[in-house]
Amino acid sequence: MNVALIQMSCGIDRRENIQKAVKLVHEAADNGARMVCLQELYAVRYFPQTVDQNHYDLAAPLPDESVRTMQPIASEKNVVIIVPVYEQAQPGIYFNTAVIIDADGSISGKFRKTHIPESPQYLEKYYFTPGNLGYPVFKTRYATIGVGICWDEWFPEVARILGLKGAQIIFYPSAIGSEPDYPEYSSQGAWETVIKSHGIVNGLFVAAVNRVGQEDGMTFYGGSFISNPYGDVLARGDNESDQLVEAEIHLEQIQAFRNMFQFHRDRRPETYRELLKAVID
Repeated sequence: MNVALIQMSCGIDRRENIQKAVKLVHEAADNGARMVCLQELYAVRYFPQTVDQNHYDLAAPLPDESVRTMQPIASEKNVVIIVPVYEQAQPGIYFNTAVIIDADGSISGKFRKTHIPESPQYLEKYYFTPGNLGYPVFKTRYATIGVGICWDEWFPEVARILGLKGAQIIFYPSAIGSEPDYPEYSSQGAWETVIKSHGIVNGLFVAAVNRVGQEDGMTFYGGSFISNPYGDVLARGDNESDQLVEAEIHLEQIQAFRNMFQFHRDRRPETYRELLKAVID
């Protein structure tokens, strides 16, 4: 099965961003992709760099234009599409959300970003309420999938829960780049390593898609990739181009890997109670 990630830069015009994504989704489907994932907040620039209440106007009730535009493509091309958007659940309540569109164009469900960062130019707590839907898996036409959005991808608990619930692929739409306080440092190596590790310790595929380009005070480093349960990178994007990152995956590798490494069998959840504490004395 072919899986594709849409790595792209975003401009100021929302509709132009959507149309760029539409073109790339069509291209991915024509190349044989059965599942396509867009990057975090794909239709807009990464606005949480600053605090500005006018940015709340970028949110909309679902399904909004950025979701509805993708539904007929999913149906026409028989492709599953993961669509990350800025959701207005009700006045004053906003979520960073990914909508899962199945291959018939119907909406399978949504995931709301749970871990919300707060650091220089990643001022997300001002804009997003922590997700309230838990960590669902979605049984799509081609595979059972889970989603974690950006900061969620750094937390092993998210991947563990999704793996135990039966996810075969975890998609991680992201918007990550330069660190204003540490201009000489790139987190790309650590970012890729930790996500690949989630795939290994849970015996599943991971697919992380990141934006590229310069937006105000940040440079996004792309580097989107897909890796298998063994931690092998099957495809990787560059650091600056709008591009498809595509790989052929073989779901039977999951069973083979888990027969070799029994990480799920040998868990001892009764010994992990301390993880439920915010502070461990």
